[in-house]
Amino acid sequence: MGIFQFYNVRKPRQFEHKPIYYDPRKEALNRRVHKAKMELGVEETDYEQYKEDIRGSFVESTKHLRKSRDKGEDISSRLYKNMRLILVLVILAVLFWYFYLK
Repeated sequence: MGIFQFYNVRKPRQFEHKPIYYDPRKEALNRRVHKAKMELGVEETDYEQYKEDIRGSFVESTKHLRKSRDKGEDISSRLYKNMRLILVLVILAVLFWYFYLK
């Protein structure tokens, strides 16, 4: 039975990525329009308040991301630290090879 299943292998499911585009000008415009409607009394619910509460909540809920944000670290500083670590490891490997294996 195992041989027959070898020839009838199903294809894996395809990854479907639906890109999400962020336009800060459009969001600011929608926020201003919504505030104007709230002031005029046309809309009663304030959905923008919920969006502001959700935005950034992932960073706030994780300890290590919150700590790196408070330190002011960004992608370039993390990349610099990783490259420095790799360089030190390469230098140590070369020294080990030179002194012990040669």
